[in-house]
Amino acid sequence: MKISKTQRIGAIAFLVVAAILIVVMRPSPLQVDSESVFRGELIITLDGEGSTRVRDSYTVASPVNGRVERIRLEEGEVVRKNSVVARVTSPPLNAREFEEAQARARSAEALLEAVRAGERQVEIDLRQAERKFKRYSNLYRKGAVSSETYEDARTAWQVLQKQYQAARLNVESARYDLDAARSAINQSESGTSVDISAPDSGRVLRIFEKSERVVPAGTPLFEIGDSRNIEVVIDVLSADAVKVEPGMQVQVEEWGGGTVLFGKVRTVEPAAFTKISALGIEEKRVNIIVDLADDEVKLGDNFRVQAKIVLWKGEDILQVPVSSIFRGNEGWNVFMINGSRAEIVPITIGRRGAYYAEVLDGLEEGEEVVIHPTNDLDNGMRVKVRGDGK
Repeated sequence: MKISKTQRIGAIAFLVVAAILIVVMRPSPLQVDSESVFRGELIITLDGEGSTRVRDSYTVASPVNGRVERIRLEEGEVVRKNSVVARVTSPPLNAREFEEAQARARSAEALLEAVRAGERQVEIDLRQAERKFKRYSNLYRKGAVSSETYEDARTAWQVLQKQYQAARLNVESARYDLDAARSAINQSESGTSVDISAPDSGRVLRIFEKSERVVPAGTPLFEIGDSRNIEVVIDVLSADAVKVEPGMQVQVEEWGGGTVLFGKVRTVEPAAFTKISALGIEEKRVNIIVDLADDEVKLGDNFRVQAKIVLWKGEDILQVPVSSIFRGNEGWNVFMINGSRAEIVPITIGRRGAYYAEVLDGLEEGEEVVIHPTNDLDNGMRVKVRGDGK
């Protein structure tokens, strides 16, 4: 059958129209955001909110029942050790109060003996650690011990130095308590005044009783501490606290100074406490105590900070954005951009940080993946990267 020229032209026109309709009706590429797989430093951190705390603070309380005179000190004022900072006028003791005062004095005597024994034990441990450190120092210089063994000996010696200092302060504090208890016994005349001395030099952090009034024995009057000697307390979930070890590096941010402060974890407190979250959920949390590398004079007691505890750090790690990975039937997947289409690629990930995850298998450096994939994206779908002029 012979096809006429008119029929041929009609067929061609039909095919052209059909092709145009296919192009017009074909779905446009889905707009996506992308990022390349790269190698670099990967830091795994545990983020938490915390506050500063004066390391060695003293809460000075009234040793006796009586009328406390108006405290003339101001918060932030510097006081010297043993200077008179408050005065309480006590009434005469009756028989029952006298027996109670004697009991408190005996208890203070026992406490003083106990902390003295603790001080002696810490002193013995300190001397042993010092001898061990000196011995390991000589061996380290000769190459007989590893640097790790040498660092452990030095750290143990430094920790015991701080413990010995704290033990001495505990003895001094117990001695003041005993003096206060004995002073209460000696009050036998009406109107006798008891001078309260500062247990150590420092600044007045808080004044609890500013005005004159009658207070019972043990009422806190003010708090003294060295605001330059501070530590950072970070509370984290107990499930996260088990990952933290003393000596880990810490970055303190958002404290108001515009720079990052560095420190190290000194200790992980052994006991957790219950805290109600903003959503009303009871959480078990643990305090992480951090020593700052440099004291920042602008920071005071109970200042809010944000901190990052460095759990792990690696160099030249192949990594992919966490926002690009998603769970599949058999593990983790990403949408890799191959030409103009997005293809699902299974991957194996290792350590995972807040923003990037380590890639163990499935991707190569330089390959481009879709970040924040939507539910509209499917395997093999045509895509166009936002900002790409192609």
